[in-house]
Amino acid sequence: MTDFDVDSVLSQLTVDEKIGLLAGIDFWHTFPVHRLGVPSLRFSDGPNGIRGTKFFNSTPSGCFPCGTGLAATFDKELLHKAGRLMGEEAKHKGAHVILGPTINIQRGPLGGRGFESFSEDPYLTGLVATSIIKGIQDEGIAATIKHYVCNDLEDDRNSSNSVVSERALREIYLEPFRLALKNSDPKALMTSYNKVNGTHASQSKKLLQDILRDEWKWTGTIMSDWYGTYTSNNAIENGLDLEMPGPTNFRRVSEIKHMISTKELHIKDVDARVRSVLNLVKFALKSGVPEGGAEDTKNNTPETSALLRKLAQDSIVLLKNEGDILPLKKSETVAVIGPNAKYPAYCGGGSASLRAYYTTTPYDSISEKVGTKPPYSVGANGHRLLPGLAANLVNPVTNGTGYNLKFYKEPKGTPNRTLFDEYDLEVSTVFLIDYYNSKVKDDLYYIDFDGEFTPEESGEYEFSASVIGTAQIFVDGKLVVDNKTKQRRGNSFFNSGSDEVKGRIELKEGKTYKIAIEFGSRPTFTIAQGEASVITGGGGVVLGLQKVINEEDEIKKAVSIAKSVDKVVLNIGLNQEWESEGFDRTHMDLVGLQNKLVEAVLEANPNTVIVNQSGTPVAFPWLSKAKALVHAWYGGNEGGNAIADVLYGDINPSGKLSLTFPIKNSDNPAYLHFKTERGRVWYSEDIFVGYRYYEKLERSVAFPFGYGLSYTDFTISDLKINTEEAKDKLDISVTVKNTGKLAGSEVVQIYIGKKDSDVIRPVKVLKGFEKVTLKAGAKQTVTSTLSLKESVSFFDEYQEEWSVQSGEYQVYVGNSSDNATTVGTFNIEKGFFWLGN
Repeated sequence: MTDFDVDSVLSQLTVDEKIGLLAGIDFWHTFPVHRLGVPSLRFSDGPNGIRGTKFFNSTPSGCFPCGTGLAATFDKELLHKAGRLMGEEAKHKGAHVILGPTINIQRGPLGGRGFESFSEDPYLTGLVATSIIKGIQDEGIAATIKHYVCNDLEDDRNSSNSVVSERALREIYLEPFRLALKNSDPKALMTSYNKVNGTHASQSKKLLQDILRDEWKWTGTIMSDWYGTYTSNNAIENGLDLEMPGPTNFRRVSEIKHMISTKELHIKDVDARVRSVLNLVKFALKSGVPEGGAEDTKNNTPETSALLRKLAQDSIVLLKNEGDILPLKKSETVAVIGPNAKYPAYCGGGSASLRAYYTTTPYDSISEKVGTKPPYSVGANGHRLLPGLAANLVNPVTNGTGYNLKFYKEPKGTPNRTLFDEYDLEVSTVFLIDYYNSKVKDDLYYIDFDGEFTPEESGEYEFSASVIGTAQIFVDGKLVVDNKTKQRRGNSFFNSGSDEVKGRIELKEGKTYKIAIEFGSRPTFTIAQGEASVITGGGGVVLGLQKVINEEDEIKKAVSIAKSVDKVVLNIGLNQEWESEGFDRTHMDLVGLQNKLVEAVLEANPNTVIVNQSGTPVAFPWLSKAKALVHAWYGGNEGGNAIADVLYGDINPSGKLSLTFPIKNSDNPAYLHFKTERGRVWYSEDIFVGYRYYEKLERSVAFPFGYGLSYTDFTISDLKINTEEAKDKLDISVTVKNTGKLAGSEVVQIYIGKKDSDVIRPVKVLKGFEKVTLKAGAKQTVTSTLSLKESVSFFDEYQEEWSVQSGEYQVYVGNSSDNATTVGTFNIEKGFFWLGN
């Protein structure tokens, strides 16, 4: 079936079927009514790639740069192409609905999911989301913007109460949702876990009915975050269409039917929710994706790789380039050093993470670029958990990478154990939340992992395991890691799992050792998970291995290497172990001895190019000593290749920071209140988020919002402004000229301010941007047409409406928030109020 009439289907549904449609049937699928031609829809996580239906043994996918990286492109046309590719990827995963994009605001640098969202700025966030959503839905796939609203940290996220002024709620946190809904009409929206001003967002009449439905006139489907539903009739009455995942906790047929029959719940509210779900199904039928479709990797094509590479290239931000030591020349000798040199920091952690088609690293990509393997040292560790075990092992069954897994009903040592399943895997995180086998009851089972390890060097090696369940690691029969008898709480598995338990053993070069892991599923876990845990099923295990190094000695090795070459590429930063759903960072510093490594290498070779990878800001205490600094985010499949392309000048960098990089964490506006205390998160910075705060207080930053250098130079001049109040138009044009010697791209950023106002305002706020590509010596007129009222309004809490004040406004145009020096003015003759879109 390719279409149906929603009202006709609604009139034929039984009460039981209506109730069924209001919740998922499992982790990823909606309730079908096949007799009326209503199929089950498949959802898939999708902020930076489409995982498909499985955490366990998932089908590989295309991984895009993280959200902050995508926003750093400032390229609406390119992001539309990214959205279309996401739609194509969804089809290859049999998914009708993508759970993304994420459009929450980074109040500060430490949010666990900050990498997943786009920006500290609501306008940039809303316009980036608009382009991606349009691309996704051009493919007939439904997009789901999330998390509505104020899900801006992970600390106690299910119970935290975001206490925020109405003005800040409107101008900062709701604004990206309003812009995306108005300009791209996403077919679905996901509510956040938290409360907003005392009421959980998923059952807030103000947020769901009054604002979304009545004021903004949006007619899409509202779903809960996974396990983010808290009541039955209240959530239905106040606008939550769909509880996810299934089976339901709050919408059981018997319970809801009883509420209807006793008049505790009106059938018209049920019908309104059902109609919304049916509208989503009707849209999804356009995609041509069959119900229960197979997942495949057929979209792993050269065309997919090329677009992912382009996205990664254009996201990279050149922060410093003193003495033009970049781009590198292939004739120069170069060393590649650092914890992220051979580590594929391709995505952040949590539900945004996925198993990529492939990954690239800076070291391998630079090696390919120059045709030889440069000298290397890790220098200092950058991991939280030990690097993955699987990549170091040989499966004794297949002789390939990884290990063999045998599933039993009984633990090791039980006579005549019952073998019921078997897999060969090459992943180090085995997440069994959605593993299912009809032969297993109560999710209790045991897995024997078998692999072989042959060290390339003699020395002491460290193994590790973190679990939801239990695990022990044996090397040639010797117990090395015991995460079974003495377990400690940690923040693995969305902050629900154990701490990482490590063990060391001396191993000899060239000798093959038998590695055996004995795992017990989630019911064997000795630590209480807590009511907020979203982990069900069989739990999981993360397995690690690394040769033990003396980091002080490794830094000395790195220094020796640095002295022997013309230039150094020093790869530092974070990874998905530090930036992840489930917990927030505790500080803004680089982890371990990375800063000491940077200081030592810079002293040994001043011509060092530092490449940082992180989704949100880190502190650079050595910044004044560094000549060259590149920020490369988490670049997806093609991150390593993109870094090499920019470093060697095959690509002229054009990314701009989507976040302000403060000098230190205590400088940021949310510093004092970025934590849930006694159930409350106080948004004390009000409307002064990110650059709005730093500019108002004239506070210095490491790098401002919108900042990014190029290998060429540009000028912006000839500002022209035209307003048409009756048509709600603000036309702004400038001339951009490439005054350098290379072709390149520049982002024209338009900010609006008002000096004379009876309410406090930021100095200026972003209200437009355009990206232009020019050959050396070329120039072009760049025009941006904006909504006049949206460009000048503030939200008047007393009037409970948006206010346009009469008087003079300033227009600032430039290539960053602190370099918007082309200034003009315009006047509004008569003020007015407005509400809605």
